[in-house]
Amino acid sequence: MEQPPAHPVVVVGKIGLLLINLGSPDTPDVGAVRSYLKQFLSDRRVVEIPTLLWQPILRGVILTTRPRRSAHAYSQVWTPEGAPLIDITRRQAKAVAEHFPDVMVDWAMRYGQPAIADRLIELQRLGCDRILIAPLYPQYSGATTATVFDEVART
Repeated sequence: MEQPPAHPVVVVGKIGLLLINLGSPDTPDVGAVRSYLKQFLSDRRVVEIPTLLWQPILRGVILTTRPRRSAHAYSQVWTPEGAPLIDITRRQAKAVAEHFPDVMVDWAMRYGQPAIADRLIELQRLGCDRILIAPLYPQYSGATTATVFDEVART
């Protein structure tokens, strides 16, 4: 469709696509796992027990016992590329980008790094004025997709 001669130039910004997965600790050691579990299990969408009841359980029992066992489990699956979920998500973003060369494709984790807020800010800095959010979960749930959109809205 042709625009009228006096029509102003319409500037279309870049489109960004942010793929978002659950997350993983930064390393398979107890401290990193504790930090990851604290962030994950403090999300009210993940654990719907009232905070006054849940936080003492989380901080008193879970975060003092579970990180050691979980760190051991993570060390069993850790690869030279890092946590499997992070590596897979990174490769998925690269593959999607190859199919959509006009879209800036990036990835983030709901818990851990790279954080959603950091990646949204970077996409905006790179000129994206429309950013599509694609949670990589197989179904909708408050503890998955909804918490991603909570974090996007907070950012």
